[in-house]
Amino acid sequence: MAAGRFASDSALKAPPGRPLPTEPRLTVHGTAAGQVSLTRHLAALRPGRYGLAGDGVHAVVGPVLEGASQSADTVVRRLERVTHGTLEPGDRVWLVPNLYVGDPGTALGLEHTDLSIPGELGPLPAWFVPGARGTWVIAVHGLAATREHALNLMEFLHGHRFPVLALAYRGDQGAPRSPDGLHHFGETEWRDLDAAIRHAVDSGARQVVLLGWSTGATMALRAAARSPLRERIAGLVLDSPVLSWEATLRALAAARRTPGPLLPLAVRAAKGRTGLYGDRDPGTLHLDRIAIPTHIFHGPGDTVAPWHFSRRLADAHPNTVTLHPVTDAPHGAMWNARPDSYEEALRRFLTPLM
Repeated sequence: MAAGRFASDSALKAPPGRPLPTEPRLTVHGTAAGQVSLTRHLAALRPGRYGLAGDGVHAVVGPVLEGASQSADTVVRRLERVTHGTLEPGDRVWLVPNLYVGDPGTALGLEHTDLSIPGELGPLPAWFVPGARGTWVIAVHGLAATREHALNLMEFLHGHRFPVLALAYRGDQGAPRSPDGLHHFGETEWRDLDAAIRHAVDSGARQVVLLGWSTGATMALRAAARSPLRERIAGLVLDSPVLSWEATLRALAAARRTPGPLLPLAVRAAKGRTGLYGDRDPGTLHLDRIAIPTHIFHGPGDTVAPWHFSRRLADAHPNTVTLHPVTDAPHGAMWNARPDSYEEALRRFLTPLM
């Protein structure tokens, strides 16, 4: 029982703003003008743009610089900027999805309002970036992330005149703590998203689009099935959705080097601690009955939320669900790997909902 509880903590107590255990630590080997040298690893070779985070430092890196001098043990990527702190040889860092830190004003120069939305457990902090359209986009982050993740798409959405509400929910900094201190893979957290939907409707939104990453995508699915205001939900955009909490829990526990024979104990412990059961996976919510247009960004490289669940969902509901595969992208970072194609697919999906 103790081993199962310990193994399940990798998911149930994943701290916001810290990388998941599936994300390897990389060592900074050196920096030069516009470039940084990192430990050679499959993660360091990923295409696209990422945040580079460590203790007291955040930077933004671009693609691998093919023409740069690289050794057998290092990879050189373009260093776009250092947001805060300094990168020094020997620093231990991670690639993270969020390119920006701060709020929409400090990070992007966007006019915004800091809100406090009444939630089931208490006030929920949120950023609101105004727009001219009657369709609001409500963005909700996932496992180990914060609402800063939504900043990646804030300029794109603002440029298309969508009002954007980026929500912090139970367990986040500044938000109420879950009564048991655990994550519930969206099973309880969706009610905080429901509070955000109610705020949007009360503030004049004619309809909303729910944009969620990871377990934030799970919350969006729960809200679409259960919210009293679900008729106001015009569409769902799901990035790396967790469609089987058991598979995700096993993946995170295994990444913490939990021995294989103990993985079933981790699942059993999670069930006992949270009340989750396998038949509550969002894949059982029957999106064809909800009849909400849904676009999924996911890829086979996701080691946290197996992508075949998304493929199965899209195959089962061709009239409501479309799947946009993204290769060579880690969990929650589909935009990072292919930002241009991601935004074009998102634009095409949102256009009929404008």
